[in-house]
Amino acid sequence: MNTENEYTWRDFEIIDTHTHVFPGKVSAKAAYNIGRFYDLPAQHDGSCDELLANGAPYGISKYVICSVATTPHQVTEINNFISAQQAEHKEFYGFGALHPMMDGVGDEVERIISLGLHGIKLHPDFQCFDIDCPEAYEMYEAARGRLPILFHVGDDRYEYSSPRKLAKVADDFPDLKIIAAHLGGFRKWDEAWDYLKRPGIKYDVSSTMPVASIGRTKKQLYYMGVENCFFGTDYPLWNYGEALERFMSLELPYEDCKKVFSENFKEFMGIE
Repeated sequence: MNTENEYTWRDFEIIDTHTHVFPGKVSAKAAYNIGRFYDLPAQHDGSCDELLANGAPYGISKYVICSVATTPHQVTEINNFISAQQAEHKEFYGFGALHPMMDGVGDEVERIISLGLHGIKLHPDFQCFDIDCPEAYEMYEAARGRLPILFHVGDDRYEYSSPRKLAKVADDFPDLKIIAAHLGGFRKWDEAWDYLKRPGIKYDVSSTMPVASIGRTKKQLYYMGVENCFFGTDYPLWNYGEALERFMSLELPYEDCKKVFSENFKEFMGIE
């Protein structure tokens, strides 16, 4: 084992637990729209091929791939696409899509499971729903005890994905496996600090350090519990060189890097 300050990201297995991918014919437009939404121009085109090409030099062992359904009618097509990409690429670990205004949420959860997908991705700000609204609760009821949900959480422009509202969801669904993206509070770090440190919630570090200081990121990570945090890039917004350099600048101990880069997620998902 390397000793303190003698290791780099090359010394670890790395799982990227937060990427967005799209079919080739729409990938560039979708990536552009994500960047425009955040006023953070996407650095890649959102295609599966570019994700793999960008990650390969960095030895990424697995990628959690997902896509967000902005309308109910997109759900079936997205889940078919994510399933097909997972079947084609052994590195991919697919999370499916749902929409709170769709019909047959329970049936689609069953189909997501039958497709071999491993979770669900929701983005209340993109999808324009309050994370604690009654329609959303139908999704959580169908997924509880069965599939984890990766939530986008926290944006100072909207209340849809408020950390406070996700805390209510966690209280009302104690058996729902929750991953709160962006350390639980993209641009709402104080609210995440106040509401989202609680047993059972996991967090990823994607799109955190580009908008928060090194000091704030490290403080938030250890407050939430390093054993609860996963590495993620939020591809196509960022590339691996940048994301890994930022993460290593936190100067975490070797064992904590191992946990965040892969061990925590593998334990959470039961990956051998």
